[in-house]
Amino acid sequence: MIHPTAIIEPGAQLGVDCEIMAGAVVTRHAVLADRVVVHSGAVVGGDPQYLKFDRATPSFVRVGEGTVIRENTTVNRAVGAGQATVVGARCFLMAGSHVGHDCVVADDVVLANNVMLAGHVEVGAFTFVGGGAGVHQFVRVGESVMVSGLSRITRDLPPFVIVAERDEISGLNLVGLKRRGLPRESIRELKEAFRRVYFRIGDIRRLAEEASEGETAPASAEARRFLAFFEGGKRGFARPVRALVRAARQTAAEAAQGALKS
Repeated sequence: MIHPTAIIEPGAQLGVDCEIMAGAVVTRHAVLADRVVVHSGAVVGGDPQYLKFDRATPSFVRVGEGTVIRENTTVNRAVGAGQATVVGARCFLMAGSHVGHDCVVADDVVLANNVMLAGHVEVGAFTFVGGGAGVHQFVRVGESVMVSGLSRITRDLPPFVIVAERDEISGLNLVGLKRRGLPRESIRELKEAFRRVYFRIGDIRRLAEEASEGETAPASAEARRFLAFFEGGKRGFARPVRALVRAARQTAAEAAQGALKS
């Protein structure tokens, strides 16, 4: 299942029934699980795009079972010794996509054509990233997120949302939730958690913490994961445009009331 013109470097590890097509490169730093398909021109395990990188560093790329890597896709190995860039099982990396060093891409993720993941990006399971989208380094993308094509993502995206343009959340990914078979009660609690975090004024971490406590705390695992996401991260959080407009109007109204009282 390896084409004669493919390059498999000594030391590369391939599981059973892998298929490596014409002109593909699998370096000695790559570890492929069973039934991984690497199409023509793809490079798996190439050096990270990091100017200070020492090429003698023993780092890796690990690709999960059943993942398909299409033409001219690049998956770079990690920067640190003994570390790995990870692509999960059953992922679909379409033509021209790029997974930067030290990324962690979970299972069942789709990266459409020409998606660009910078270094240290995390992408949750069942997420779809549309064609040409770019994701800034150290950004976290939660599970079951739908990222529109050509989006510019510079802030963390909580699980189960839809995002477009530059970090603009438009709501929950309801179609994706239904396709995953989530119960109605879980979806209802996610809607309520979304409102409690985004449709109030205040520090977003504190609002998420308040929503996860007390008698009104959600029972579903999905809503709890949504709220717990706000506990971490380095990049800040994307927000809904409508929520920002609503908050701005509320602030303006409060300011006007204060002026009238004075």
